[in-house]
Amino acid sequence: MKRYYVNMDDVTTEKAWKQFRRWRAERKVRLKQKDYSYVVPQARPELDRLHANRTDTTVTWIGHSTFLLQTGGLNIVTDPVWAESMAMEKRLAPPGIPIDRIPPVDVILISHSHYDHMHLSSIRRLMNPKTMLIVPGGLRSKMVRKGFSQTIELDWWNDIVLGSVRITFVPAQHWTRRTLTDMNRSHWGGYVIERLQTEKPREPNGRSDNAAAVENTIYFAGDSGYFRGFELIGNRFDIDLALLPIGAYEPEWFMSPQHITPEEALQVFEDVRAKVMIPMHYGAFKLADDTPREALDRLEAERIRRNMDHNRVRLLSLGETWSSSEASAANREASHNMGRANARE
Repeated sequence: MKRYYVNMDDVTTEKAWKQFRRWRAERKVRLKQKDYSYVVPQARPELDRLHANRTDTTVTWIGHSTFLLQTGGLNIVTDPVWAESMAMEKRLAPPGIPIDRIPPVDVILISHSHYDHMHLSSIRRLMNPKTMLIVPGGLRSKMVRKGFSQTIELDWWNDIVLGSVRITFVPAQHWTRRTLTDMNRSHWGGYVIERLQTEKPREPNGRSDNAAAVENTIYFAGDSGYFRGFELIGNRFDIDLALLPIGAYEPEWFMSPQHITPEEALQVFEDVRAKVMIPMHYGAFKLADDTPREALDRLEAERIRRNMDHNRVRLLSLGETWSSSEASAANREASHNMGRANARE
């Protein structure tokens, strides 16, 4: 029997053909009024540091939802997409690091099978004999048919421990489809990546329920509309860094069940109780009707409205690297600023 995957509380993200036609008709007019002159800045990547790193926890933004994460001695790539175009639209900015300059990849994480999150050619170029591909439930058989035999699938809240790193697949509110016949035949979600203080042996099935002290935790949200699952994630994990989407939200009447707005991203940041947020899912492709500049401006306006310390929302340039040591310094500064503010009161 075919299995179809659903959202928490059976929230549907399906759109009627009539709604889709309305959006496409409106889009022809709306995009003519949009300014795409802003391009996400490009940083010179620290390639020597990234290739030599075996100890520090770092996050390097490649673009869109693609990151190079380094933690516990592992090189992890999220939602790899080095494609030069998407749905006939050219990429707005080049990837932060060329794919042939990425350090050898140990793990690839796929949040869901949409084309802007799972580019098969990019995966093939990143794979080596030791690379593990981790995908949502229902997607493994497709990936094996595509030639990726080193694939493990996880259902929501399931985890796998690799050395001193525990990776847990967590819920999102979204949907998936790659062909006319596979809608919602695989799941969608995000990942929580925990660096453990001591290496835990893997269970025979690759998963572990063993408690272990955690050094630091990264939450990669994938793609999602706003839902109660974010608060559940915040209750289960002590998250240091949250990688959260801020783009592809307009028109909101059409996109809101599947994509959060910049304002909602900051609410998610609070829901998951993270210390630092890095925005993603903007600046690479014209997936909806918002522009990268609009997303960033709305994010900044909402940060100011919430009186949130600027150090807690870290904008990365393409190719730029964030490190856990930077986060520690930012936390110290934020605490100092808070103390000064309390003293003035």
